[in-house]
Amino acid sequence: MLAAIAAALIGGVILNLMPCVFPVISLKALSLLRHGDSPAAARKDGAAFAAGVVATMLLLAGVLIAARAGGAAIGWGFQLQSPVVIAVLALVMLGSALNLAGLFEVGASVQGVAGGIQVKSGPMGSALTGALAIVVATPCTAPFMAGAVGYALVQPPLVALAVFLALAIGFAAPFTLIAFVPALARMMPKPGAWMETLKKALAFPMFGAAAWLAWVLAQQAGTDALAGLFISAVVLSLACWLYGMAQRRRLMGQKSVALFAVTAALGALLIVPVVHLAGAAPVAAKAPKGSETIAWSPQAIAEHQGKGRPILVNFTASWCITCQVNERTTLSTPAVKAALERTGSLYMIADSTNYNPDIENALAALGRGGMPVYVVYPADGGAPKLLPEVLSPDIVITALNEAS
Repeated sequence: MLAAIAAALIGGVILNLMPCVFPVISLKALSLLRHGDSPAAARKDGAAFAAGVVATMLLLAGVLIAARAGGAAIGWGFQLQSPVVIAVLALVMLGSALNLAGLFEVGASVQGVAGGIQVKSGPMGSALTGALAIVVATPCTAPFMAGAVGYALVQPPLVALAVFLALAIGFAAPFTLIAFVPALARMMPKPGAWMETLKKALAFPMFGAAAWLAWVLAQQAGTDALAGLFISAVVLSLACWLYGMAQRRRLMGQKSVALFAVTAALGALLIVPVVHLAGAAPVAAKAPKGSETIAWSPQAIAEHQGKGRPILVNFTASWCITCQVNERTTLSTPAVKAALERTGSLYMIADSTNYNPDIENALAALGRGGMPVYVVYPADGGAPKLLPEVLSPDIVITALNEAS
């Protein structure tokens, strides 16, 4: 248990460097830069961020543990297997991007004789940033983290929660450390007018994150669901524009009740297409490309394992950014493809974009609880070998050579 807690703590720290953090990189960067205001404000923001991370992590872990105790075969990252969650996150990312771009403000107040708007996220904003980071980033696993999560999912609830708590503390540690250590805080650039330009520039990674989530939704629920999300995105953008206009009118002392009312009505309309996604039928998994690439299933493993050919299994999902990075930098490279052909290996893809209990059970049997997972089965039927979460062509080629 102590080893798993230590691994979760280290894995949580490393997770900050993984591609999965990209969707919330703008919010984290801006929160870090705001720490130059004052040591007291920095400590409040750091503590609030940690509280948001820990509370959300324990909530997700609690739901996961309860569901598994009830017999459901679900694993870490289960929340992103839901089209509703994906759609809501896409709209949250879009709203955050529009806020960063200056269409409207959160926590705005009149500053100085010019009446300009200065925005401070405050503890609540930092806590929400932490919560959003956990929901989006943690479904992908980092080094050390994979084994710890797999261990936690087969332990009693209190032990499992202790492991997930360590993971949350590790994930929040870099941000919180900067907030509470004055020497580190002094290394950050001082806030100034340049932050307004940076804030608008940081909107574009958030637009990119919203576009990525829209792509994931199309993989999960098809183009009709994507059309519904686009309609919601237009309504949300209109609501944000009207809300920003109402804010500016209020700051100038003009009436803005009607604009706020229209904004609220548009916000209510967003619920309709999102709720509709709850009944959307999942898109059937596409057949993998290539004659030697087949869809993973327990039956396929049983049929081919130990029959004289190595097997490389790629447990992946559209919502796992680390999986997509590994696919493009390693698994789809000519060197790896040549190694698969030279060794006569089978390549199987286990796609967990939508819920698949067989995949969740297979991951549990391998001692893993989340994506990505890469397994090489030797040609002679020996014990399978787990590869690291972050791949390189050399790692895969060496494993295939040994397995053959």
